[in-house]
Amino acid sequence: MMKKNYRFVVLLAVVLVSVAATAQSSLRRQADELFYKFAYAKAIPEYEKLALKENHATHAWQRLAECHLMLRDFEKALPYFDRFINDDGLEPDHYFKYGMALKSAGKEEEAMDWFKRYKKLAKNDARIKKYLKEGNFASVLFNSRESYEVEEVPFNTEYSEFGTFAHGGRLYFSSSRIDEKSENIYDWNNEAWLDIYHIEEDNKDAKPVKLEGDINSKYHESSLVFSTNHRNDTVIYFTRNNYFGNKEGFYTKKEGYEVESLNNLKIYRAESIDGKWKVTRNLSMNADHYSSGHPSVNTERTYLFFASDKPGGYGGTDIYYAQIHARGGIGEPVNAGPVVNTAGNEMFPYVNNEGQLFFSSDGHPGFGQLDVFATVLDSVGNFQDVINLGKPLNSEKDDFGYYAHNNGIDGYVSSNRKGGSGGDDIYRFRFYPSLQVEGKVTDAINQQPLDSVKISLFNQETTELVAETYTDRDGRYEIYIDRKRNYMIEASRKTHPKKNVYFSTFSTPRSDRVINKDITLDPVLDVKVLAGLNKIYFDFNKHNIRPDAAEELDKVVKLMTETYPDMVIKLESHTDPVGSHAYNDNLSERRAKSTYEYLIENGVPRHHIVSYKGFGERQPVNDCKTKTDCPPEELELNRRTEFPIIQIKGTVVAKSK
Repeated sequence: MMKKNYRFVVLLAVVLVSVAATAQSSLRRQADELFYKFAYAKAIPEYEKLALKENHATHAWQRLAECHLMLRDFEKALPYFDRFINDDGLEPDHYFKYGMALKSAGKEEEAMDWFKRYKKLAKNDARIKKYLKEGNFASVLFNSRESYEVEEVPFNTEYSEFGTFAHGGRLYFSSSRIDEKSENIYDWNNEAWLDIYHIEEDNKDAKPVKLEGDINSKYHESSLVFSTNHRNDTVIYFTRNNYFGNKEGFYTKKEGYEVESLNNLKIYRAESIDGKWKVTRNLSMNADHYSSGHPSVNTERTYLFFASDKPGGYGGTDIYYAQIHARGGIGEPVNAGPVVNTAGNEMFPYVNNEGQLFFSSDGHPGFGQLDVFATVLDSVGNFQDVINLGKPLNSEKDDFGYYAHNNGIDGYVSSNRKGGSGGDDIYRFRFYPSLQVEGKVTDAINQQPLDSVKISLFNQETTELVAETYTDRDGRYEIYIDRKRNYMIEASRKTHPKKNVYFSTFSTPRSDRVINKDITLDPVLDVKVLAGLNKIYFDFNKHNIRPDAAEELDKVVKLMTETYPDMVIKLESHTDPVGSHAYNDNLSERRAKSTYEYLIENGVPRHHIVSYKGFGERQPVNDCKTKTDCPPEELELNRRTEFPIIQIKGTVVAKSK
């Protein structure tokens, strides 16, 4: 019964450890997902919880430093940097980020020291010069870490396609393609007027179909977004020329004259009535003398974001937002402010499921004309900064109409970049979050975690040392790595010989953020090394165990009863050459026996020491022959106790002497 209870307790402990590890992994995953969706303020409290978990603390500190850095809370970022910035084997990129934090906190001299340290390790990185010149803080920081892969979708035509939104397994977009139903041609570019189409998103053989109902008209429609009304019925907001209720409103009065304004845009709402889409509302913030368009709705469906060139803005078109009231009415528009809007044009807003605003702009520093940017929000939702999402998502041409799925990995962007099928084209993107290799190093004999194992990461092609780190007390390590590389990990510890592990990131799935490489190391067959023994001393002409010798032998006891409980050894005692052979043989035999008896009395099973023997002066470690031909320190080397390992794992069958 006792044995069963013991096994139950052990099993319960294992289960609890497993549950705790799973909970920590889940917490880390949740925090990282917020981080990769630019929700830095939301990620901070999650990383603070994670920092309390010792095997994830370093990761949490690094992320907390970066989150505060992106939120421009430089003073809060610095203490987190200080916790890890001097760690051995730290990825050099952290030196650059630390320098950015110091400089932004007004510590110019310290910052330059870290920039110089980084530049020695990354000589070809132009980011320092770019950052010091432009001060484009968030964009430089973000583009040091993340990347996108972009490919054209197969349903583009020689005409224009842009502006996507996914709903119910369908992808909705605008197109000026000419088909059998195209009745009107837009004289400006000799293409059909824009209509809204949809296609089955995951069906490669599907063909685009024009949206049914009266949303599509004889004029332009684009930028559709699905939402709900106060009855929780599905509704659509979309952009159209000033045409509502079969009436055209393309003329405005100016100084007594009617002025044609064919490009004047408004946002309308459509509802499903008897299974068909009907345009039911001309939104209240629309006007005849300026344009409003490109609507987007937040996940909670409480705010409508849009672009407008209404008077009183910061430049050409600005981003605005307006509250959606409980009964469906739209409140007074609010300008998103100078962090988002510039003297240029900001348009095509999109809000993801974490409340982060994405938009296109030609006023913020970018790579071409319109570029896609993301906002950084503080803990109360205020705009703190904007991030240029970098190449290849952005190009030298116009890039706009950003849309992402809830996973933050997959999405679409529109662009008129070179190499497309027509004017504007739709591109599918996959976001590559930063990748890291992590794992646990354990002893191959007892499966216990090994701390302080040196983990060296090499590029297989160049043999260059990429990074170094050490395992923590739980045997865990983690290193950020690049995709599409071949790597070698070298794991080493004084008590365990080196082991090389090879892996590649060329075929790593795009959504993966972690590669796990657990490593087992075989111990060296040397008791002195494994136990960390110092010299075991005996008094001259005596064989009793001194207190300092007892401390060392206690290490052997622990090694043989806890660390490697199946270990079997022999005991061998040796003396220096001072005295006769008979005298030294007897002395070494007594010392071997004293050592044996101490180990047995303190818990080592008798059958785990197969023999103890004194060898006197017969096996010296040097050429000392007498007390006069060697200095004392060399003579002393011969006075030693050896512990040859017979067996370290398995069923013990040997009998002790």
